[in-house]
Amino acid sequence: MEISKEEAKKLIKGSGGQFVSVEFIKKNGDVRKLNGRMGVHSSKYAPLKNVGLAYDPDEYGLIGIFDAQNKGYRMVNINTLLGMKIDGKEYQIKAEEIK
Repeated sequence: MEISKEEAKKLIKGSGGQFVSVEFIKKNGDVRKLNGRMGVHSSKYAPLKNVGLAYDPDEYGLIGIFDAQNKGYRMVNINTLLGMKIDGKEYQIKAEEIK
């Protein structure tokens, strides 16, 4: 199913802690797949130190996801998102919206 970047952002942010698989283009041009979760506030791998981010990720089109494989937090650029899988459903971003 094809969706817009904004629809994808809403699905990811509203995932309620479910696992989400995303495919996106990294800054260096490589395509990366990440399997992770939203809403992870602390874990034995990445405990939070009660220090917030020095910037607002929304202003840069970023979404923070806890990477289950690498056991750390990663920022995904919504503007370079290619596709995602959530709740057993696969989604592709409309081609005209990919930068």
